[in-house]
Amino acid sequence: MVRDPPIAYNPSTGAWGLTRPVRPSMPPDMTPRRVTPPPAAGAVTEPAPPPLATLLARTTGLGDLLPHLHQHALESTGGERSLLFEHNPRNGILHATSGFGLEMLPSEPWVPGPRDAAIIADAFGRGEPVLVTDADREMPDLAAQLETRAVLLLALRKGSDRIGLLAVGFAGRAPAAVGPGADHVADAFVVALEICRLRQREELHHELRRLLEDFAQGISTTLQLGTPLAAFCEGASRLFGADRTSVWLHDRRARLLVLRASSDGAHAARGVPVDADEVLSPVAAAMRHARAEIALDAKAAMPADQPMATCTVTVPLRGCRRALGTVVFEGVRIEAGDELALLDRADEIGRQLSSAVENLQLLDDLMRSRRQLQETFDSIAHLVVVYDAEGHIVHANNAFASRVGKTRDQLVERPVAEFVGPELAAWLAALAAEPDGGGTRAATQREIVDSVLKGPFTVTVTDLLNRGRERAGSVLVARDLTPETMLEAEREELRRRLTQSEKLAALGQFVAGIAHELNNPLQGVLGHLELLRVTGAFPKNLRRDVQTISREAERAAKIVRNLLLFAGSRRIGRRAVSLNGVLQKVVALRAAACRAADIEVVRHYDDKLPRVQSDPLLLHQVFLNMIINAEDAVASTRKGGRIDITTAVAPGRPMVVVTVRDTGRGMAPDVLSHMFEPFYTTKDVGQGTGLGLAITYGIVQDHGGHISAANHPEGGAVFTVELPMA
Repeated sequence: MVRDPPIAYNPSTGAWGLTRPVRPSMPPDMTPRRVTPPPAAGAVTEPAPPPLATLLARTTGLGDLLPHLHQHALESTGGERSLLFEHNPRNGILHATSGFGLEMLPSEPWVPGPRDAAIIADAFGRGEPVLVTDADREMPDLAAQLETRAVLLLALRKGSDRIGLLAVGFAGRAPAAVGPGADHVADAFVVALEICRLRQREELHHELRRLLEDFAQGISTTLQLGTPLAAFCEGASRLFGADRTSVWLHDRRARLLVLRASSDGAHAARGVPVDADEVLSPVAAAMRHARAEIALDAKAAMPADQPMATCTVTVPLRGCRRALGTVVFEGVRIEAGDELALLDRADEIGRQLSSAVENLQLLDDLMRSRRQLQETFDSIAHLVVVYDAEGHIVHANNAFASRVGKTRDQLVERPVAEFVGPELAAWLAALAAEPDGGGTRAATQREIVDSVLKGPFTVTVTDLLNRGRERAGSVLVARDLTPETMLEAEREELRRRLTQSEKLAALGQFVAGIAHELNNPLQGVLGHLELLRVTGAFPKNLRRDVQTISREAERAAKIVRNLLLFAGSRRIGRRAVSLNGVLQKVVALRAAACRAADIEVVRHYDDKLPRVQSDPLLLHQVFLNMIINAEDAVASTRKGGRIDITTAVAPGRPMVVVTVRDTGRGMAPDVLSHMFEPFYTTKDVGQGTGLGLAITYGIVQDHGGHISAANHPEGGAVFTVELPMA
């Protein structure tokens, strides 16, 4: 809206003229200024003006209405000049906005002195016109503006609120009394000003509403402040006629005011501390104010011929609970007397923008809280499902949805009984049928092996309560016991190994003692037998018997040596050893026996196999026992077979793995459980001592490795040895 230029009528010349130069790009104004001329001498008499009520109803602009009001005021009071001041309720200053019979309107606001203020206060207090006959002495400032000695003051007020002041000057002799029509003059000005202000406020609200509707539409589309705020700044700059509009929002965590949007694309600024003083940061100081404020630019010392000055308007953004930030309008052009209208517009746009920003921040906080709750809910490893009183699923976490092979959307509103086993479904139905007794029931827990959820679970069911602490459904939490079962099995295996090691250690100490005691007499027997054989000091018919005695004594000595080895009496000499080389020697040693038993030995060696830190003689003993055991298993079938020997590196672990598989009959479960126990053997009496695999087990354990035995899926048995790399 382009405002009317303020004009005044000069009675001495009979001509109209601009009171001040006016820029056509001024923002909408709430107080148009126009000075009404008197009828020229000899002019054609115009028709009688319409009644004031008709003018108020039909005139749309204050500029069209004020000439009639001033003319009516002069006719009613007999005055010659009039000057209308509007009251600024923020600071009590009076601004001249229109007049009659003046060459120029005062450009500066009128700040009444003590005597002037007392007379004006009396006029407002009495609510009646006040005639000042010696105004050049009582109110010299006003008398100088009207160039009269007598002044009639008409207080314009609405209830207790001051609207303005109408001053009527008398160039000649002042009237002895004020006529009864003066009261109607003041009422007419009050009604006219209020009606025009309401109309202009409606137009302003229409512009603001359109601006904020565009802003709200941008927010609803993106749910972000950045782009809508930038468009808002551009529209607000046009509405206020500002060179630049910027929006600063409060970052509570960083305690900074951050520039979020600006109508100037090149505008860049760092964060401003919220506790900065007004000199260093007007933006931060404005956020602590209650209403919009105007600060004249330093370069805007308005010259006499310049009707407008540029200013900076700061508008605090305040929500219901906290300060939100500041809007800054820079380079706003303002005329004297326009401050009130400008600040009203700024406050209105600040209120509307504060509401939109706070609502979006609250929505963002709500979405962030919901997202955090959802992420927390989905981070729970247990199966969690929430269902209502009818047993229909309301919510489920990712663990439950993944276990049943459905998405969350496919689970909602479906009965929970469709996704659990019959035993669990029956238990949940029984819990739902139980009366709640008018209070909160304790959580119920049960261990169930569910066929649908595939596993053993500890299921806990807790009541879901609404705000009234009434039961609205249930929350089911199923904790999978499979890892615990596996862990318990591993613990049992470790306990078994520990028991086995303890048994072997105790037995080793016992065996070592016996072996040492037996070794001495055996060495004596073997020594004397060898002496008899060399000297031949026995009859020839006893030679076969002596050889038998010597052979059995050697066998007994070998058993004693195995016992000592089993007991750990031999000290291990560790060095880097190639397992492929040790196995090659063992296979070469047993090649003849394997050919005789029609056994094929197949080797799968890793050429890049790392070395192990061990005693080569002891490892030779380990693999010799394993291969001999495999030969016996294949030979028991009486139709030949195959032994597969494989070396490799354990995937993902610093271990070397050796497997020896045979094609025999395999091992019964009771044999597997006692395989490495001392003196346990499946061979006939006199065919084995039961110490070979026990010694092998002890050697592997001493090297920090592990040995196991199992039946191969394709038949036969497989022994696996794992040893740490060097």
